[in-house]
Amino acid sequence: MVSLKLQKRLAASVLKVGKRKVWIDPNESSEVSGANSRQNVRKLIKDGFIVAKPNVIHSKSRHQRLMAAKAKGRHTGFGKRKGTANARMPFKVLWMRRLRVLRRLLRKYREAKKIDKHLYRELYANSKGNQFKN
Repeated sequence: MVSLKLQKRLAASVLKVGKRKVWIDPNESSEVSGANSRQNVRKLIKDGFIVAKPNVIHSKSRHQRLMAAKAKGRHTGFGKRKGTANARMPFKVLWMRRLRVLRRLLRKYREAKKIDKHLYRELYANSKGNQFKN
């Protein structure tokens, strides 16, 4: 078995791929071993003695299947959790969401003249002080 290290390196450079992606025909090793220049390697590539292997496919199907199950609520028990409840969904974010909803509602009521500006201010302050559940 003759060493084809040089040919593999030249072929990788010519094909613009890594050395692991270069396939050299094992039946034509004597023919390939004579190629000591890029020009010779290009000829061998044209003849099909040296080929760039295709990229290996990394399938997403298993991951997509898992994420679909997670969307249904599977695989989310205590054993699957690493962070604290606060790390997973911060209390602050929940608070901001709730407050913004209430403030939006108050603004809508004020603009629709359901409440006057004095009651608006009072309810606004109450909502900030966590007086309302929803």
